[in-house]
Amino acid sequence: MALPTLRIIGFIIGIFLITLAIAMAVPMLTLVIFDHTSDIRSFLWASLITFVVGLALVIPGRPEHIHLRPRDMYLLTVSSWVVVCIFAALPFLLSQHMSYTDSFFESMSGITATGSTVMSGLDSMSPGILIWRSLLHWLGGIGFIGMAVAILPLLRIGGMRLFQTESSDRSEKVMPRSHMVAKYILLTYVGITTLGSLAFWAAGMSLFDAINHAMSAISTGGFSTSDQSLAKWQQPAVHWVAIVVMILGSLPFALYVATLRGNRRALFKDEQVRGLLGFLLVTWLVLGTWYWATTSMHWLDALRHVALNVTSVMTTTGFALGDYSLWGNFALMLFFYLGFVGGCSGSTAGGIKIFRFQVAYILLRANLNQLIHPRAVIKQKYNGHRLDEEIVRSILTFSFFFAITICVIALLLSLLGVDWMTALTGAASTVSGVGPGLGEIIGPAGNFAGLPDAAKWILSLGMLLGRLEIITVLVLCVPAFWRH
Repeated sequence: MALPTLRIIGFIIGIFLITLAIAMAVPMLTLVIFDHTSDIRSFLWASLITFVVGLALVIPGRPEHIHLRPRDMYLLTVSSWVVVCIFAALPFLLSQHMSYTDSFFESMSGITATGSTVMSGLDSMSPGILIWRSLLHWLGGIGFIGMAVAILPLLRIGGMRLFQTESSDRSEKVMPRSHMVAKYILLTYVGITTLGSLAFWAAGMSLFDAINHAMSAISTGGFSTSDQSLAKWQQPAVHWVAIVVMILGSLPFALYVATLRGNRRALFKDEQVRGLLGFLLVTWLVLGTWYWATTSMHWLDALRHVALNVTSVMTTTGFALGDYSLWGNFALMLFFYLGFVGGCSGSTAGGIKIFRFQVAYILLRANLNQLIHPRAVIKQKYNGHRLDEEIVRSILTFSFFFAITICVIALLLSLLGVDWMTALTGAASTVSGVGPGLGEIIGPAGNFAGLPDAAKWILSLGMLLGRLEIITVLVLCVPAFWRH
C-alpha cells in the first residue's frame, strides 16, 4: 500500500484520537461535580497521551491530490476502531488498576456497543468510570460513523463509502450531500439521547443514572450503573422507557432523517421496520403469556419483564431485568435464538439484522414456487425494489461467515478449557453484540472477569468482527488486498 495512502489514513485516525481525548473531559467534569477529584489525574494522563499521539498523526498533514479508494476505506475502518479501542482503554488501566487485557476488553465492548463486561461493584464505582463506559457506547454506537461521514467529504474523500463499510445500510440516499445526512443523523442521535435521559429521569432514576442509561440504550450497548442492571429500579415506567429507547436505537437512522424532512410515512412504510416491530410484539405476547401461566405474576408485570428482556436481547442491547436464564429451558433456548436476530440495517444494533431474514424468506418462497411452477417467471422484490444478485450474494456470504466465526471462536474458547455453554453463548453474544451470554459464569447475573486472558482477546476480536460485519475485517486477510 502506498505511503501517501497510509498518511491519509493516519491523518484521519489522528482526528479520531483528538476527538477521543477531548471526550475524556466529560468524565473529568463528572468527577469534579461528584467531588471525586482523586481519579482526575488518571483521566488527565489518558487524555494527554491520546491527544499527543493524535496530534503526531495530524501534524504531518494530508498529502494533496490523493484520494482513498473504496478498498482503502476497509483498512481505515478496521484500523480506526482498533486504534481508538487501544487508547480508550487507558482510563480503565490507570484509574481502576486493571490489567491491560481487561481494560482493552472493556474498551472494545464499549466502542463496539456490545455490553460484555469484566467489571463488578458498579454501584460503588467512580462516577467518572461509569460515565466513560456509557460514553464509549454512545460514541461507538453512531457518533464515530456520523463524524466520519461529516469530516471525510470535507477532505474530498467519499464519506458515505465509509458509512457503507461500517453498516449494512442499503436505504436510499435521503439527501444529496453526505455531510448533510451526517448532520441530521447526529442531530437525531443527540435528540433521542436527550429525550431518553429526561424520560428516565422523570420515571424515577437520578439524573446521572438517567444520562448513562439513555446513552447505553440508544447505542444498544447495555452498560449499566448497577450490577443488577435495570432490576435495581423497580418502577415500571423506567422499564418501559428503556424498551422504547432500545427500539428507537434499533431502527434505521436514515429513515429518521427522511421523516424529519417531510416524508412522514418513511419509517413505517419500510418492510424491515414493520418486520422488527411485528416480530417483537408477537414474541412479547407469546412469551409473556407463557411466563404469566408458569408463575404467580400479574399478566401486565409478566409482559413487562418479558418485553424488556426480549427487546434487550433482540436489539443486542444487553440490559437485564432479573436473571432470565432461570426461567426454564424453553425461555433459555428462545433467548439464545433471539440474540442472532438483531435490529434493522443502518441502526446501532448488531446481530444478523432483520432484513436478511426477510430476504431469505422471500428467496425460500420464490424457490418453492419455482418447484411447483417450473416455467413461471417469479419476481423477487423487497421494499419495492427488485432483489439483484449482488444483494443475495452478500447476504449469503455474510450469513455463512457469521456462523463460521461463531463456531471457530467457540472452538478456540473450549480449547482454553472453557465449558461448552460459556464458549458457545460467549462467542454468539460477542459476535452478535448482545453482551451477556448464558450459564452461571457469563449469564445475565455474571460477567466475563473469570475467563482466561487469551479468551478475552479472542472475544475482543469477535466483538470487532461482529460490529464491522465480518467481511470488512476478513478482506484485510486476503494477500491480494496488499499487493497493489
